[in-house]
Order: sequence, then C-alpha cells, then structure tokens
Amino acid sequence: MGCAGSRPNGDPRRRAWARSLQTMTTLVTRLFSTRDFAEARRLLASQDLLYEDGCDDVVGVHDDGRLVGVGARAGFVLKMFAIDPEYQGGSILGELATELTRLGRDGGHDSFFVFTRPQSAPAFEQLNFKILVAEGTVTLLEYGGGFESYLAEHAPQIRPGRNGAAVVNGNPFTYGHLYLVETASRRVDTFYLFMVREDRSVFPFAARIRLAREATAHLGNVVVLDTSRYAVSSGTFPSYFLKKLDAVALAQMRVDLRLFASRLAPAFFVKVRFVGHEPYDATTAAYNKTMREVLGPYDLELVEVERMRERGSIEIFRRSSAQAGETAGDAEGHAVPAGFISATKVRAALARRDYDTLQRMVPDTTLAYLRSPEGMEIADRLAAAEGSRR
Repeated sequence: MGCAGSRPNGDPRRRAWARSLQTMTTLVTRLFSTRDFAEARRLLASQDLLYEDGCDDVVGVHDDGRLVGVGARAGFVLKMFAIDPEYQGGSILGELATELTRLGRDGGHDSFFVFTRPQSAPAFEQLNFKILVAEGTVTLLEYGGGFESYLAEHAPQIRPGRNGAAVVNGNPFTYGHLYLVETASRRVDTFYLFMVREDRSVFPFAARIRLAREATAHLGNVVVLDTSRYAVSSGTFPSYFLKKLDAVALAQMRVDLRLFASRLAPAFFVKVRFVGHEPYDATTAAYNKTMREVLGPYDLELVEVERMRERGSIEIFRRSSAQAGETAGDAEGHAVPAGFISATKVRAALARRDYDTLQRMVPDTTLAYLRSPEGMEIADRLAAAEGSRR
C-alpha cells in the first residue's frame, strides 16, 4: 500500500518550500518514459515506499526537468504519493490528487480510497478526504462520500435489533453457505449476508448474489446485499484474491476487519458475526487469528459454524465471543477432506460435468444455474484450466 508524505508548514526547509509555493508553475503530467518511471522509483524508494506495477495512471510534477512529485491510481485506489522533501507543504499533493481523481472519474469511479501513514492523514483531510479507519501504521481515507452513499442506498434494508452478519464470496453458493445462513438466521433478529462484490472469482458477482438471494428467499429475516468496496475488496484486502500471505497482507486484513467493526457493524446494528469453519487455507487461518484480535474490543460476538457434509450430516457449531475463526468465502484450490462441502469441490465437479456430485453439494437454484448455458460456459473454462495444469 502506497503512502503519502507532506511536510508541515513549520519544516526547516522553508526557503525551498516557499519557492515551490510562490514561483513554481505546477503542471501535472502522465508519466510515460523509462526515465520518468526510473525517477518515480527513486523518489518512492527515498521515502521507503515501493513502486507498484499494474496502475491505471501514474502522474508526476517536474521542476527544471526533475521529477519532484509522483502519485498513481489503480481503479478507485490512489497510491504511491511521494514528494521531494524540498517541495513538501505546498500545492503539489493537492494537484496530484486532483488530477488522479479526474482521471478516475473518466474511468467510471465516483469516490476514491487512499492509504497513507497516520502522520500524513491531515494533509489529505485538508483535501476533503475523510478517514474511514486508522489501523497501526496505516490510515484509510475516502474522497467523494462513497460510504455515505452506500448507507443511503441500503437505508431501506437497515433494521434495528440484535442483528448478525457474514461476509461470503459464494463462488458458487452451496449447501454449506445455506446451512450457515439458516443457522445464523435463527439466532438473530436480522441476518445480513454480505456478498463480496469484487468480480475476481470464477463466477461473476451478478450470478453469485442472485444465487444467494434465490437460495435464501424462504428466510424472511435474511437480507442479501453486496459489500461494495467496504469488505474484502481490492481496496481493503487485495491479498485475499491473490492468496498471498505476508506482512502487507496481514496489514490489509486488519484494515478490512476494523472497517467492518467500526463502520459496517454499527450501521447495520450487527452484534454477531457468523463465520464458516475453514482450517485448510493459510490466508484464512491468518484472517481468523487477526479477527480475534481486532473484533474483540468492539464487543462483537463470533459464532463459528462447522462445515456441512455432502450427504447432509452437520458437525455441531461452536460459539465463542471473539474466540473463533472465520472464512470470508471459500478457500481457493486447497484440499478439503472427503465428505465435506466446499465451493472448491463444486468447481472441480462442474469441470467434470459431474452433476450427481453437484446435486449433493448445491441447492436446486444453483444446480439449475450450473446446467444453464452460462453455467456450461464456466464449466468449459474450468475444464480448460484444469487441462492446462496437467
């Protein structure tokens, strides 16, 4: 996660700072040349920041041919802000952010995230960014009122009470997911099933949320809605989709969980977070441990529901108050003991067109989708991918 720096007005390099304010004509341009990118890497490295590939836009400010400021955008996330110390405290940060948000709007985004160090957050607040969450050495801010718009959109679905929630990918929706929802819905007033909106799974988001709604339509106190970018998204937890576990991933987990605990849970009156038992994936195991650490102080109860078996036998569920693990979806591509239901096994069976196995693991609504032309296309892609690995 890129961080931004901005020197306060009392910096001892006041003379250079005054020059940047008073005599320098700031022109933000896109970086294209090999030299520009090399200078951007140098400037970032000088402030202990990493250059990240895969950005939609990288922009900079030059003075006398020297790159003195850089920033970048990847989707709705602004990142890699670095300003030469001699130019900090002036207008460069604002001009970089303004240009990147303009480019982002041209790309179809209306609000933006930025991750920064806590000491740099005030500089972004002066640019009308609002702090969403502060976690350790990272502060997440948003520009454009996206979270307020998300709550306004879902205001008709917000019901006071002792509510519960789970965050699920549902790739695709299985009997295991359904059992989790049915178990949870009996223990709370309203149960919110937050479906991961990010379209980086085998099954597209539109299909995943539709299948979840169809399978749970008989449960009157269940509300299925999307997470937008506020839980398990490329903005809060990109390492989830890469199945990558390192120091960066652990920091992202904490940001993602604290955002849920401090923002989503209070807004939807959530007092209990339900989780599915998933001990087979290292990323999920780390998420479990981090959840215990982060959610406890918010007085959020955790209920862990054991995995469902294919033929309908259910392991007992275990309850703990901030003592249990969680999965934010199903482990991708990890071995699961025979007899247990998992979306990974569903995808493997679909690749083989093994509908006898599928009907033991997914609701009728999901099975119908898997037999549809759209489902057949996914089966073909899965089979081709499996064949290429052999």
